[in-house]
Amino acid sequence: MTLDIPATLIAPVRRDLHSGWSLTAASGPAPQTFALPDAVPAAVPGCVHTDLLAAGLIPDPYLDDNEALLAWIGLVDWTYATSFEWVPDAHERHDLVFDGLDTVATVRLNGQVVLESANQHRSFRVDVRALLVEGANTLEVAFRSPIRYANAQSLELGARPRPYPLPYEAIRKSASNFGWDWGIATYTSGIWRPVRLESWSVARIAEARFAAAPTSAGGRVDIDIDIERADAATTPLTVVASLGGSSVSAQVVGDTASVAVEAADVERWWPVGHGDQPLYEASVSLRSDDGVRDETTRRVGFRTVEWNTTPDAEGTPFTLVVNGRPIFVKGVNWIPDDALPVRVDRARYERRLRQAVAANLNLVRVWGGGIYESEDFYELCDELGLLTWQDFLFACAAYPEEEPLRSEIEAEARQQIPRLAVHPSLVLLTGNNENLWGFEDWGWKTSLDGKTWGAYYYHELFPNLVAELAPHVPYSPGSPFSPGGEHPNAEPHGTMHLWEQWNRLDYPTYRDQRPRFVAEFGWQGPPAWSTLVRSVSDAPLTPESPGMIVHQKAMEGNVKLTHGLLPHFRMPADMESWHWAMQLNQANAVRFALEHFRSWAPHTMGAVVWQLNDCWPVTSWAAIDGDERLKPLWHALKIAFAPRVVSVQPRGEGLAAVLSNDTADEWSGMLSVRRLTFDGAALASVDVPFAVEAWGAVTIALDAAVTTPSDAAAEVLVVDAGERGFWFYAEPRDSALAAASLSFQTTPVEGGTEVRVSAATLVRDLSLLVDKVDPAAYTEQGLVTLLPGEAATFLVRHPAEASAEEFTSERVVRTANDLVAR
Repeated sequence: MTLDIPATLIAPVRRDLHSGWSLTAASGPAPQTFALPDAVPAAVPGCVHTDLLAAGLIPDPYLDDNEALLAWIGLVDWTYATSFEWVPDAHERHDLVFDGLDTVATVRLNGQVVLESANQHRSFRVDVRALLVEGANTLEVAFRSPIRYANAQSLELGARPRPYPLPYEAIRKSASNFGWDWGIATYTSGIWRPVRLESWSVARIAEARFAAAPTSAGGRVDIDIDIERADAATTPLTVVASLGGSSVSAQVVGDTASVAVEAADVERWWPVGHGDQPLYEASVSLRSDDGVRDETTRRVGFRTVEWNTTPDAEGTPFTLVVNGRPIFVKGVNWIPDDALPVRVDRARYERRLRQAVAANLNLVRVWGGGIYESEDFYELCDELGLLTWQDFLFACAAYPEEEPLRSEIEAEARQQIPRLAVHPSLVLLTGNNENLWGFEDWGWKTSLDGKTWGAYYYHELFPNLVAELAPHVPYSPGSPFSPGGEHPNAEPHGTMHLWEQWNRLDYPTYRDQRPRFVAEFGWQGPPAWSTLVRSVSDAPLTPESPGMIVHQKAMEGNVKLTHGLLPHFRMPADMESWHWAMQLNQANAVRFALEHFRSWAPHTMGAVVWQLNDCWPVTSWAAIDGDERLKPLWHALKIAFAPRVVSVQPRGEGLAAVLSNDTADEWSGMLSVRRLTFDGAALASVDVPFAVEAWGAVTIALDAAVTTPSDAAAEVLVVDAGERGFWFYAEPRDSALAAASLSFQTTPVEGGTEVRVSAATLVRDLSLLVDKVDPAAYTEQGLVTLLPGEAATFLVRHPAEASAEEFTSERVVRTANDLVAR
């Protein structure tokens, strides 16, 4: 029998429970020096760190060595508490819903335990109708120390190999929250995503799985719906799906229903750079005879996607094909944008992702040691045309396959797969980051001594769940991975990670590799100058001063920076020049690699740089630092991933020009090839006709009579097809590159200053480090090489007034010449 419920109460009532929270330290080593009060006002969603910061009780963990000073937070048990008023209504069910608890929590309502949770990566729903009382209700969430819990679980499950001391593999919590080689250890606790009370009757949509695909007549959305009923009621239910002006209905049989709706007037969704990103609202409602019980709406895009892994004569490709078109992937790896992820809102996601688009990127890989990002992230990727590759959250460690982790991992995957699969930007789900590789090469087989390590998840659980819940989404067991069963990091097959160049070799050895797809590689560099001096207060500030070492997490990071610089530049004597040298070398290393990889398309069909962003101020592989500032590496990405690129590459015994055309139009004309002295005098030249088809590339062998230098230290080859490529015959430190001779003209413009720089000499990698003038200033032009007599214009955006002359000072205007000329 169905209750007689007023029409206004037919649909669920959702009430956020975000106000009135307080935070207390329940037990653990809270130092007396911090003088914590009995209770602190708490923000929900939030975390302990943000609450203590807001109350002025702790210093900024990102400054100096405050990370060590605040490590005690992760050893403390913390309790959140609030109360809320409740008045009974005619609804049958009242559910307490947590979208995210970080991490090990006991939830009590009116003193009664209603939930025990131990997974940051999933949501929880509890029927609390029997415990609610009219009037005031108390809600308490007690968190256990994540460090103590992980250590205890490691003892229960058995130690597993991992790269860092604490057993992050024993707890379902962001691995990098325990620290990484670019990340601060914060050990957060808190109600990190929304919490609410949902009241409903008869039935609700427990899950709706949307799959959109183009058809010959337009587009089709298939929707599979799981229903939850309030009790054992058998009220007849119908689902109605709508898309554009079309709608169809189907009866609910048992607790499930499936429905498909089609629309004729829809267009294809394309990755950025390949077309537009039209999105359409598709909805499904659950209805009984007396009205709509529940409704879910999603934005969908219509495209096809596959990864071509059909073996060929040279191995196994890994080529993304969208709407039938092979796509050269211009990618970056993404880590949590803040080590306190609750601080990342939609506006911040949008700033970062727009910076990615501005750097000519088309894919973001969400790395397995972080988090499943919020809906805002994926919605923005849909809107911007940024493809997403999502790792399941496993990274660089052996993971136990026993309980309680086994069930938790399945539960989180069952929630996350349908949530992510609706997004047209999602083109790949991947089982893990580097765990298949680790099992083969990192000594795990010996140290595991027969213990489980995660193979069940990657090879059985996840592919089966993807096939069940989102069969339209491609899946790969890991990154790196070889589809044919070869070594997971085999160069001729599938995806590859390249770290020997940074760790042991030098970046010119990237040319020794011809992978099919590069999913990780990178080079370190310090953050922007204003970010560095804001976060490190060392006096004097040196590359090895205490705060600099705290903000350098990589093993022997500074040693590798030095060894990576000296083959190319001399070591500067002053700190600001050291900072510029390391930033420039980072940019040069990655640009060198990207131009090489791109030159081998279609053999190599993608490169995913480690990494786009940072989570705090640190020396790292990021192109955008922890204060959201662009590093020279960002300019290198923008240049190397431009729609049309010319590079000079060694081929056989000689040199070749490679023209890459990532546009819908043919690119044709005359290729100018000139060998010049550094002072601009022409030594040899030739013009070569060329034509590059849309989305194609052409390799043009260059005449040795033009390309062979007579004085390698003082000559440059310039190849120009409207876009230019340069070939320098000697490393900068071994060349005759003279001090840069520059003149400037500045013009105020709306929102900033236009700086025109004219060169009287050959100038390499001209950049303006404008944040030294105003921390909010930036320019999207950088790493410009000018021949004698040429000029370049930089648009400097800065909200505050500044003297134009400041943007042309020697501290701000930097070149590669600065690191060569004696």
